[in-house]
Amino acid sequence: MAERRGMALLRTRATSGRATFLELFFDLVFVFALTRVSQRLFTELPVTGWALVAGVGRTLLLFLVLWLIWTITVWVTSRYEPERTVIQAVVVGTMFASLVMGVTLPRALEERALPFALAYLAVMLGRPLLIAAALRGHPRRLVPLRLATWAAVTAPLWLGGALGSDDLRLPLWAVALAVDYAGLFTGWPLPRLGSSPTASWRIAGEHLAERYQQIFLIALGESILVIGVTYSGESFSGDAVVPFVAAFVTTALLWRLYFHRAGHLLVEALRLARVPGRLGTSATITHLVMVLGVLTAAVGYEVVIAEPFHRSDAGLLLFVVGGPLLFLAARSRFEYEIFGRVSLARVLGAGVLIGLVPLLAHGPGVLSLSLVAAVLAGVALVDALRSRGRPPEMSASPIGRHGPASSGPET
Repeated sequence: MAERRGMALLRTRATSGRATFLELFFDLVFVFALTRVSQRLFTELPVTGWALVAGVGRTLLLFLVLWLIWTITVWVTSRYEPERTVIQAVVVGTMFASLVMGVTLPRALEERALPFALAYLAVMLGRPLLIAAALRGHPRRLVPLRLATWAAVTAPLWLGGALGSDDLRLPLWAVALAVDYAGLFTGWPLPRLGSSPTASWRIAGEHLAERYQQIFLIALGESILVIGVTYSGESFSGDAVVPFVAAFVTTALLWRLYFHRAGHLLVEALRLARVPGRLGTSATITHLVMVLGVLTAAVGYEVVIAEPFHRSDAGLLLFVVGGPLLFLAARSRFEYEIFGRVSLARVLGAGVLIGLVPLLAHGPGVLSLSLVAAVLAGVALVDALRSRGRPPEMSASPIGRHGPASSGPET
């Protein structure tokens, strides 16, 4: 009887593959949280050399914390019935904790470390324990219990970093986060119980694909917000018109390059995969890098719109060129995940961006941003010409094609 009640929490074939309104509501918090990531990156620009690298590294750690929260939430709602009260409570609770993390993020490695760490641990420990209790006697309860056990192991590192000295905080949190990600990608193995890697989870592939598409759009939305807020402030002048337009065009091109063929076919690829969890796990990494590329580029927009003739030093080029470069690299991987190939245009586009760096050094920021937009436009044009007059391609993903079908034993 207990197992039957726990089974009611699982997704069925009758469950809609579309994201629920609550999930879309949940994403609004991440619009805010991602702006805090960009803002923290922006504050690192005045420094140079290794200080800049260290500052970017600190912000990257905080972004990866947010990404882990979002990713596990998406996998939970792709695995369990999203309309159940327990799952809705999990999403709302995660939403509030994520809001706290977003509020504290600008100073999360300084004086706001404790509320940031407590919000993170509340999700990583509380969420799996609540789901395990709701599953009652169902065999799947072992999966959230694994998650909770791993979170309990790293909790002292998070709390020790938050309560300890500033010098110890970063290394302790870096180790803790590395362990948390190791758990995600190894299936949170435990003695005697083994592991339950996400690649083997029975999930709603179409739902997972839609959620990845949505987080990418959220990142683009954050870019639009940065562009609009920056230009509508003190930068509202004739000098800022060109970088304002170039930033918008670049954002639109990132949208075009993502959704052209591969982005549209992600749903189909996950639906057709015999082991959708394997493709979904790979797509997690790919989308992480693409979203990071978009956020990095947004920092460049903010600087160049505010100061169009700001010198393109190494720090500015790291964002103006590095962001789109990260995106193109991850987009090439994404193409392989969907079609099993990589188009030459993206490789050449990345190569051109790298080649432009020494030419753009010390030139005005507006020139750098404009040329980056031109390179992305060239890649998009090649895409359009390549597909012109040809029938739409079908997904031919080499990931998750082989293995036991999803109707096998549940984990």
